[in-house]
Amino acid sequence: MFAPCGMNCMVCYRHCCHPRPCAGCQGGEDGKPIHCRSCKIKECARERGVSYCFACGGYPCERVKNLEKSYRTRYGTSLMENGRLVKEEGLSVFLRRQEEQYTCPDCGGVISLHDRECSECQRKITAQAQRGEADEKNELA
Repeated sequence: MFAPCGMNCMVCYRHCCHPRPCAGCQGGEDGKPIHCRSCKIKECARERGVSYCFACGGYPCERVKNLEKSYRTRYGTSLMENGRLVKEEGLSVFLRRQEEQYTCPDCGGVISLHDRECSECQRKITAQAQRGEADEKNELA
């Protein structure tokens, strides 16, 4: 559920909030939006024989840089930082941290990165509140 570009597919609106959830970037094509099925970044990683872009000698390429800029601007997150964390700490540590950050404090559902809405109770969470709640959980741990 971790895409070559650095996206955590578990928090993608198409996976967590859709009646026919997508299986993630590395999974099958069923339920995947057209832009994911025709993703040039995923295709490039496959052609270069890497699972994740950060493992490529040409990283970061223009496609990754452009997607990074879009995600920073639109969603306040860094796909390149996600990749760095996976590379340095491992996928399981990264996903555990993401789970803490993207779990609804009211019902335990998954908060979509794309629309900041809980998959279960549909509560809208602001990015600032979400970061604060994740920091608070980390301090208590």
